Amino acid sequence: MITLRPKPKPKLAEVPILRRKDLTPDIMLVWLERPENFTFKPGQYCTIGRDGVERAYSIVSAPHEEDLELFIELVPLPDGVLTPKLWELKPGDTVSIRPRAKGIFTMDPSLPDQFLVSTVTGVVPYVSFIRDYVHNGRVGHRFFILHGASYHDEFTYDEELGAIAAERPDLLTFVPSISRPDESRNEGWQGETGRVNTVVEKYLEKFELTPDDTLVYACGHPGMIEDVKARLLPKGYRVEEERFWKED
Repeated sequence: MITLRPKPKPKLAEVPILRRKDLTPDIMLVWLERPENFTFKPGQYCTIGRDGVERAYSIVSAPHEEDLELFIELVPLPDGVLTPKLWELKPGDTVSIRPRAKGIFTMDPSLPDQFLVSTVTGVVPYVSFIRDYVHNGRVGHRFFILHGASYHDEFTYDEELGAIAAERPDLLTFVPSISRPDESRNEGWQGETGRVNTVVEKYLEKFELTPDDTLVYACGHPGMIEDVKARLLPKGYRVEEERFWKED
């Protein structure tokens, strides 16, 4: 008789918060010390925790970067369980992290045109894609990032992506869109307006992209993803998706 022993659970590491940057009352960036031998692919996520509560967060950093950068949105109680705990932390405090990154929402290089749609924190995998692509000097692809948010101060990576787009227009086109242009918080906004899923067809046509050469990614709010799929799947586009639920 063979006795099967349960596999031991992977040992959690405790890592310190190195830096924290609050962008709005409910959005922050944090940089964690990267555990030794922690590897990941652009687009994958890490699982962190505090006081025994764990959640998964896509990694902003590219694999060559020394620290782990995370873009976190606060989900208040009672829906939020971990993020209210994270909001109490400061540099030097620690969080747990599982030893392996996971996730299959990674770049598929099979098509030359990469059309990347996101809402708020959903842009995270795309930032990792771009940082890694530029760092490794890769060529042969064009990236088109459409990033939607309610308010312009939620974009977070607009300066970084805008600078790359200005320097490398052959590589990256970046289009941020706000859904509440009439609110005072967005006063002075001169860019695109409307929910990001409602402008995808406009920009596919503007950029002269076709299903034969274009892979569509949708990351963020499930409602956005479903609408993008409803619009583009009947037209022959392939859509890769990663859902970020508005709960903790």
